[in-house]
Amino acid sequence: MCGRFEQSETPRYYADALGAHISERLKTLSDNTTVYNVAPGQRPWMIMLHGGEFVFAGMNWGYRTPDEAAAKRKPWINARVEKALTGRYFRHMFREGRVIIPAGGWYEWTLENGKKQPWYITRRTNQSIFMAGLSNYRLNEPDAQQQKVEVGFVIVTEDCEGGMVDIHDRRPVVLEPEDALRWLDPETPVEQAAHIAQTRSIPTEEFVWWKVDRAVNRVDPNNNGKHLLVPISESA
Repeated sequence: MCGRFEQSETPRYYADALGAHISERLKTLSDNTTVYNVAPGQRPWMIMLHGGEFVFAGMNWGYRTPDEAAAKRKPWINARVEKALTGRYFRHMFREGRVIIPAGGWYEWTLENGKKQPWYITRRTNQSIFMAGLSNYRLNEPDAQQQKVEVGFVIVTEDCEGGMVDIHDRRPVVLEPEDALRWLDPETPVEQAAHIAQTRSIPTEEFVWWKVDRAVNRVDPNNNGKHLLVPISESA
């Protein structure tokens, strides 16, 4: 799964990584800051394609239905790719709310001596990653209508055949720029988007991972900095 991630670059940087031509059609909603430890409930950048413009919106990471909110259940933060298309929670988003969550990498955990040990996972090539996501946010709907339900996004995950750090069996669906653009495009048929999510994720061997300081475990706006990404052997 994906329980935390790093989003430390600007919208312009991520837009250029997706394709230089996007820079001329870039729109941002809200002002976000550099975050090296994005946690559920926070509002990182989410990329949408609306009216031919690429929109970076600061959006809540998490989604729950009105009934779940009334019952005070925890929001969903991930959606299994094999259930997203047909499951009652996410199928409407799969058809109308496909988004991309840009990042540098994400975190996973192992249990060592009774303590949670964080690992940072990123691409071998030091490129940005583009995680497939789903959202119920709609730019063309009145705010009053959107406020009837909680608005947010989830990250699409897939089976990882044993896990990237040998403990988890899920990982984010991470797409190359050209596939990310096809995923975003409202004109991409649902069946084709499903094929992209199920078959086009960047393979495990294209990633590297290492242990980082347990400071990552603490969710705090002040607990934020590039030092959180340093391999634990170098930060000791």
